[in-house]
Amino acid sequence: MIRVLIADDHPVVRQGLRTFLDLQDDITVVGEAADGAQAVELAGELTPDVLLLDLKMPMLDGLGALERLTGSATRVVVLTSVSDRSDVGPAMRAGASGFLYKDVDPSALVQAVRAVHNGQVLLAQEAAEAMLSAPAAAGPGPAPLTEREREVLALIAAGRSNREIARSLAVAEKTVKTHVSNVLMKLGVQDRTQAALYAVRHGLA
Repeated sequence: MIRVLIADDHPVVRQGLRTFLDLQDDITVVGEAADGAQAVELAGELTPDVLLLDLKMPMLDGLGALERLTGSATRVVVLTSVSDRSDVGPAMRAGASGFLYKDVDPSALVQAVRAVHNGQVLLAQEAAEAMLSAPAAAGPGPAPLTEREREVLALIAAGRSNREIARSLAVAEKTVKTHVSNVLMKLGVQDRTQAALYAVRHGLA
């Protein structure tokens, strides 16, 4: 069972998420938090596998909660109604494993919980685009990516498969595999999950 903690200051939102998630055979909601401080406290007590975290909460906001959860085994998915894309980068750099908006389809949310629990990084399309279009962080970085490799990296961070990337870019899947290999080599990472993490946390484009 995937143990989930919900942190949101709106009771109706928490109840709606709990009701839907508890219908899944492999997911159970172990607790609810009404603010960031309570989320941090319950995460320590309940050790959930996944925390669904709103950003705008009283007492301690979502970013503050993320910073206090650094080093925790709990994987955090930001689930927010905030449309300001500037929140994506800080949240991912603070340790979030996913960034979704509250208008996400319920079935997609369930898939996201499962994916993040399995070690993947998952962002809403808009969040991935915002993160990967941000200016690169200062300081030494990986080898420069070509324009096509940057496009491939953006689609990797958006959770696209090689087949989906090939269709999106109108190239052969074999060509995509070559680009992915080059991206992994240049970033110095072992797999596409690490590439996505590196990209979103370091503002690479």
